[in-house]
Amino acid sequence: MEPIIKVNRLVQKIGSRPLLQGISFEVLPGEWWGVFGARGAGKTSLLHILAGIDSFTSGQVEILGSNIRKSAQFKRKLGLVTEENSMFIDLTVVENLDFIAALKEATRDDVQEMAERFELREFLPEPVTALKSGVLQRLALACAVLNRPRLLLVDDVINQIDFYSRQLLLRELQQFQAAGGTCVCVFSAIDFSRYVTRVAWLAEGELSVYEPADARAEWHRQEKLYRKQSERDHV
Repeated sequence: MEPIIKVNRLVQKIGSRPLLQGISFEVLPGEWWGVFGARGAGKTSLLHILAGIDSFTSGQVEILGSNIRKSAQFKRKLGLVTEENSMFIDLTVVENLDFIAALKEATRDDVQEMAERFELREFLPEPVTALKSGVLQRLALACAVLNRPRLLLVDDVINQIDFYSRQLLLRELQQFQAAGGTCVCVFSAIDFSRYVTRVAWLAEGELSVYEPADARAEWHRQEKLYRKQSERDHV
């Protein structure tokens, strides 16, 4: 089975500071990877490299069989949701959907389907600036899957949003994977790991791949060590 993502000895530096120190991994078709780590560990930087947004210092990255330094063809089969708002703020919800559908060569039927699936119909005439964060993330994911991507890259969409939107987004991500899609999601709450196939844990520039249950066990082990150390420091 040919990997959807192949990363070999990827190095990324921010100025003189090493962020990713020669990491290598592969993501197979139909897998759902969660990228986990502390703030500043490089999670978003890795996602932006995979999306072809950021250049990188050295190494090789192949997405859907393309060397991303030599070809951008893979972007036609890619869906991306960034942590920061990527919608056009001077447009309404339906105008965003229509505009992105045109860019991705999606149809009007696709727009209507996404409005139904992500429960956006009542918000269609609303300006994006009027949306609460949960609805905004629903719109962002709806736009990302308009082109029926093979690979979906998502940056922490369920963090600090309302419960209903969180459950809706999780349902859509699960359905995307069940239909054969491949997904890489950045997340910051360890409980999210129960939904993914693998956990890619970034720490000090290195990447370790865990089974979800093992990642949670390691997190809880580290939490206990931190609490014990804190208690000793305050004695």
